Amino acid sequence: MNTTHTKTLIANGEAVLGIELGSTRIKAVLIDNTNQPIAQGGFDWQNSFIDGVWTYGLDEVEAGMQACFSSLRGDVQQQYGVPLNRVKALGISAMMHGYLAFDRDDRLLVPFRTWRNTMTEDAAQELSDLFDYPVPERWSISHLYQAIKNGEEHVPYLGFLTTLAGYVHYRLTGKKVLGIGDASGMFPIDTKTGEYDQRMLASFKTLTASYGFAWDLKALLPAVLDAGEDGGTLTEAGARFLDPSGALETGIPLCPPEGDAGTGMVATNSIAQRTGNVSAGTSVFAMVVLENELSKSYNKFIDLVTTPDGSLVAMSHGNNCTGEYDLWMRLFGEVIETMGFSTKKGELYDKILTKALEGDADCAGLLPYNYLSGETMTEIYEGRPLFVRETENSFTLANFMRAQLYTALGVIRIGMDILFENESIHIDTITGHGGFFKTAVVGQKMMAAALHTPISTLTTAGEGGAWGIALLASYLAHGSGMSLVEFLNTEVFADATVSTVSATEEEIEGFNRFMERYKAGLPILREAIKSLQ
Repeated sequence: MNTTHTKTLIANGEAVLGIELGSTRIKAVLIDNTNQPIAQGGFDWQNSFIDGVWTYGLDEVEAGMQACFSSLRGDVQQQYGVPLNRVKALGISAMMHGYLAFDRDDRLLVPFRTWRNTMTEDAAQELSDLFDYPVPERWSISHLYQAIKNGEEHVPYLGFLTTLAGYVHYRLTGKKVLGIGDASGMFPIDTKTGEYDQRMLASFKTLTASYGFAWDLKALLPAVLDAGEDGGTLTEAGARFLDPSGALETGIPLCPPEGDAGTGMVATNSIAQRTGNVSAGTSVFAMVVLENELSKSYNKFIDLVTTPDGSLVAMSHGNNCTGEYDLWMRLFGEVIETMGFSTKKGELYDKILTKALEGDADCAGLLPYNYLSGETMTEIYEGRPLFVRETENSFTLANFMRAQLYTALGVIRIGMDILFENESIHIDTITGHGGFFKTAVVGQKMMAAALHTPISTLTTAGEGGAWGIALLASYLAHGSGMSLVEFLNTEVFADATVSTVSATEEEIEGFNRFMERYKAGLPILREAIKSLQ
């Protein structure tokens, strides 16, 4: 599409906007009427660890959204010389799960508890047993029930629960709704009805009846919407929340807000059955769209969520992925600066990560743990990053970096083994996206070794979940009469460029040996938590 046509499209309000609040960056992507990115904006932020809770302040959410939109508007002005005052449709996505609890007057009752918190072990286990369904510690219902069990003072005053995407969407539209994928991380979904599971709601009501709360759980939860349904329109207050300058026009339709798992599925065209994707950045999760329900519940190992159009998805999730080796990269950068040199961040990552390809297939025995926070699947509930080696190990940069990349995938490998070996799941394709795959070939090669499956990437998947939610907004605007799968296959990915990388047998066996050490070394990590308080 030529620049003149794009300028006209933007000026006429025909572009579509997606914004995703990720763990370290809020990103906006503007797409044209062929669903291709034409401009973007961003704002970097970080969670805080306050009083034992990983959190973001809601003032940070508002300031970050405004800075991100302002950045996008600046990019549009610089590229095309036109103002961005209206769009055809808008979508909001964010980190899934967690606990945002408000009273009846929309006052936040406790600081936002993000997906990263693992203080709900008892509640998650009890609910999993009660429902006979895997309820992870990250889920909103786990946080709520743990707060009940702990006797927290705010619980009787609850008026509304939501996720981060649901909160921002509410600020923009006044609608308390969620896309079905994000909703499935709050409370289990019945995929036959597309609603919260009635049997489990009834079980929870019975479980908590003795507390005498005036609220009913179903009334606290956002309404569930499928992809393509009406999520409301941008109000005057919502427009000012996003753009305090007053230039952004109201009345823009919004698609249902979604979680980053759902937008990752969309951005990698992994909505249909027998497809899968891996999202790897601050956290990592591998998802497979199931043909049938699993034979049993795998609590703490496999989560069950849905696609944005309501299909059942099995998820293997790790709280930690690139965060630890990002810190090592920062250290390497300091070393370079101390020596009187300088390098761009992208070049630093590309050069050092590429060294991993030269490392021994099993990292020569080097064993790091990237646990900045706890991991439910390995029953580690606090963060203690470690690096362990024996004196005779080949301690080279290549082996060190290969080990850092391998350990980032250790947790999801445990879950995926269950799907491949216990459930005999068959996958036609696994597509990767996220920061782990930014350096060409390296991330794909390491992931292919970990999952013993070829890994594909799409050129557009580098835009990530912000592009994914923009596509869901585009589906709202342009997808009438088509299923989401049809829309993605025909309107978005028909001519997509795909890169596929496989691992050799030696690399797969090398990762298998690394995983044996990884599992055997977990007691070291537990002892470190006991000893280093």
